Amino acid sequence: MASRCRDGPRSRSGDSDGGLKAARMPRQQEPSGETEDASESLREIPRWMRLYFYGMHGVTLDVLLSSLQGVLNYRDPKLVGFSSPYLCIMHSLTHFALEKIYSQKRCFRGRPVVFHLVFYPSVYIGLQILIGNINTLTEQVRVVSCTQLAVHYLLALYFAQVFHRGLSRLQYHPSCNPDPSRKPSPEDSAPDGGPLHGLPGFVRFLFFGMHGFLDEVLFTSVFNLVEKSDRTLSGHTSLWSFLMYGSCSFVVEKLYLHLHFSRGWGTCRRLPIYICFIYTWEFSWGLVLRQFDACSWDYSHYPHNFMGLITLLYLPGWVCLSLYQDVLSNVLLRIKCTKEVNGLSDENGEVNGQLESKKKRL
Repeated sequence: MASRCRDGPRSRSGDSDGGLKAARMPRQQEPSGETEDASESLREIPRWMRLYFYGMHGVTLDVLLSSLQGVLNYRDPKLVGFSSPYLCIMHSLTHFALEKIYSQKRCFRGRPVVFHLVFYPSVYIGLQILIGNINTLTEQVRVVSCTQLAVHYLLALYFAQVFHRGLSRLQYHPSCNPDPSRKPSPEDSAPDGGPLHGLPGFVRFLFFGMHGFLDEVLFTSVFNLVEKSDRTLSGHTSLWSFLMYGSCSFVVEKLYLHLHFSRGWGTCRRLPIYICFIYTWEFSWGLVLRQFDACSWDYSHYPHNFMGLITLLYLPGWVCLSLYQDVLSNVLLRIKCTKEVNGLSDENGEVNGQLESKKKRL
């Protein structure tokens, strides 16, 4: 709440050519069944969870781009960026559509350059232009500049080369015991027999930072609706909040793992420690940022504030976020990393290629 107050087997060589064809046909169909079975055992991230993440990721891109634009235009050290709940919903739907588009890359087998550099970026840019015109809610069509097209194209490359590939490596275990101290079980392995790993620390940090952006935008949009009757639900946050929320939630998660699983403390005993740490973290960050005129919040006009950097008025909000933090931590502990599922498709291609080359030798 930091910135809310300011603006397989080979065919036998003795077979005839016709026999080879007959032997090869079942082998071409078999890998697709393997892929299907692997997909079922992988238990991909649930749709609602992906939509949740997509909206959060879209809000992060909004804040990042708008804050960078503010830095270029106004040299604002507060690094304030903007988004809204409307855009969050639109990003969820758009990312979900892009996921379906990305799954069609098998249609471009043998032509990956066409898909990654032409087709996918074209669809992405078209969707972003559509979102921009819907968001303006005016009859006049919004014109996109060459700079914006270049930015959208770079983002499309990021989605195609990084974002979708990263998500394809995630596996969700809804019935998995989140206790990190438990010994790995046979279920904690990928279909290829390889081990599964928990999310790396930097990924958890990125998740918590993006979630902090979402919290800030939602809070400030509701605040603007109540105080200023702003029905556009425009919300704002600061890039500094990404670092503050990401690091704070990362430490609070460590406290949760230690206090809950190692010491067996219940929620009522953990909650005061969470709150004390959160207030200390907010105060420390605000004190440092204020020295560079980069602090985006000021609680001086609020009751029960200390140096305008923290206030007891937001205590209920911090309590709710602390409780929700434990829920998020349990969810993240059930997400595992595995090898890319799409690797099976590549293996299928290798199998078919080996059969073709063997046929030529025969």
